[in-house]
Amino acid sequence: MINKIIEIAKEAGQVVRDGFGKSLDIEFKTNESNLVTQIDKASEKLIIEYVHKEYPTHSILAEESGLSENTSEFTWVIDPLDGTTNFAHGLPVFSVSIGVQKNGNTVGGVVYDVMQDIVYSAEAGGGAYANNKRIKVSPNNNLQRALLVTGFPYNIADNPEHAFERFVALTKVSRGMRRLGSAAIDFCYVAKGVFDGFWEVHLHPWDICAGKLILEEAGGIVTGFDGETINIFAVKILASNKHIHPQMLEVINNF
Repeated sequence: MINKIIEIAKEAGQVVRDGFGKSLDIEFKTNESNLVTQIDKASEKLIIEYVHKEYPTHSILAEESGLSENTSEFTWVIDPLDGTTNFAHGLPVFSVSIGVQKNGNTVGGVVYDVMQDIVYSAEAGGGAYANNKRIKVSPNNNLQRALLVTGFPYNIADNPEHAFERFVALTKVSRGMRRLGSAAIDFCYVAKGVFDGFWEVHLHPWDICAGKLILEEAGGIVTGFDGETINIFAVKILASNKHIHPQMLEVINNF
């Protein structure tokens, strides 16, 4: 199945790439920061039609069209364009993210970094890959030497879960902080050792599903802010190379 996921992720990525830099029809969902374009919709339509053709009994949970339940134990969790704000502003950092769950457990995941043409993929128990090359998290165990990444939710003006305070605190105790604008890519960059840790609040299942599996299969860990195991519906996400996880938890839980 992983080859099928890769196939459709790349096809959707081509739709996204072809739309980059072109005139966009922009709509707003919850507020002025939460965008959707005709390219998001076209990418999602392509993926859903593919699933219906190849796996007609599988359920689908997609960002733009929601949940479509069916009779199978499998569910496809789809983000057709993760990083829409970047895409709409001409910033070439965005991805297509597709995870497949079996009875609530993610068994396959693909994140396609569209503009770099890198396919991140993982199957449960099979390791993580970037364009077929095995990837591993960093060995760094010192938070002061760590490069971290985060993102802000669309309601950041309300400062949910002390987002600003945690951003400042972790910036002060790490080597550096980045904010790329695509949670799926953030997970993958931790998986291949570019970043040592990532945290965010108020993500959605389609932001988390594929990237979480890829990071875990690369040797990393994903928990809540309490350090406990989470599923893809969690609202507080902490992901790291395992080594700096306790140090990040200590800072995060000061608030």
